[in-house]
Amino acid sequence: MINKNLDRIIKSIQEVTGNKKCSLHEPWFDKSEIKYLTKAIQSNSVSTYGKETVKFENEIKKFTGSKYAIALINGSTALYLSLYLIGVNRDTEVLVPALNYIASANAVVQLGGTPHFVDVEEQTLGPDVEKLDSYLSKQCKIINGFCYNKETKKKIAAIIVTHIFGHPAKIKDILRLCSKYKIELIEDAAEALGSLYRGKHVGYFGRAGVLSFNGNKIITTGGGGAIITNSKKFADKIKLISTNFRKPHRWLYKHNELGFNYRMPSLNAQLGIAQIKKLKNFIKLKRSLYKKYKEAFKDIKELKLMKEMMGSKSNYWLQTLILNKEDLKFRDLIIKKTNDLNIGTRPVWQTLNKNNHLKFYPKMNLKNSINLEKRIINLPSSPILCQKKK
Repeated sequence: MINKNLDRIIKSIQEVTGNKKCSLHEPWFDKSEIKYLTKAIQSNSVSTYGKETVKFENEIKKFTGSKYAIALINGSTALYLSLYLIGVNRDTEVLVPALNYIASANAVVQLGGTPHFVDVEEQTLGPDVEKLDSYLSKQCKIINGFCYNKETKKKIAAIIVTHIFGHPAKIKDILRLCSKYKIELIEDAAEALGSLYRGKHVGYFGRAGVLSFNGNKIITTGGGGAIITNSKKFADKIKLISTNFRKPHRWLYKHNELGFNYRMPSLNAQLGIAQIKKLKNFIKLKRSLYKKYKEAFKDIKELKLMKEMMGSKSNYWLQTLILNKEDLKFRDLIIKKTNDLNIGTRPVWQTLNKNNHLKFYPKMNLKNSINLEKRIINLPSSPILCQKKK
């Protein structure tokens, strides 16, 4: 029975990917990227924070609808700076969904803070708000307008909400939770450029939204990230901190506080300018790819394809299968068989608390996260699967 189901699943994947070698997600370049990169090289404008970086930031603002955008060297530094600016330190905790990429927890630890792992729900893979509300009501208390962990006595400064695989989390419920417990919202939208929640771009709702332009994201700058925000004060501070806190001046170098050299180089920004012009088409192709997988799997009852919830619009960065039952052996068998056939599939990350450097940090009951870890498979998701290069 297992072999029969396995064969049906493999065949369904190949209906979409074909029989050729297929990566999980690869960038799509053409002559326009060469044009923009050549322009940067010929102008000698390749180093940190030039006019091309500003232009790329303006393109990000225009696309996301945010008032401010600051382009940085990667999404991890964007997370780090966002948490740094809201005061995460050794006396604070940050709520981090356990089924998540490790950068979220690492950024907290790098600042001396304590990641506090919380459970997720199945529809969006975002925080299980109802369960978390019940947990916080017992675990925390509000003192002078701040939320404190009764056990550790540390302030819970923020919650990081990740829009997993491009699917917006339940922001309305999360905002209500943040208001109730007086905690900041940082949105990790690294995988969700182009995704909307109730008509607004994700990353728009919290103190800051974090984007990534890594090589495997929906658009890439080779390596890069950004912070989007609607707070001028927050944006101005990020700009200073990420340029070694140098106050703008034609020739003087004055640095009044600790800062970092985290701004995006112009060369990467030029690549981003070329890529962001294609973003709407990439999203269109990815949404079309979801429909292809949906059709291919329509007769297989042992699994479901992750879909956007009502009221949101996903960029479908990674197409995602969820097995109906917890079956780690079967999940791994599917992944092994597909990769043996040069079809790039992967499991979801292990829950963050299982990593050696994170296993002693506080956590709530993670039943959902542990269950989902054993059921999720990411499928080949490159937009080129829906359209050949011209």
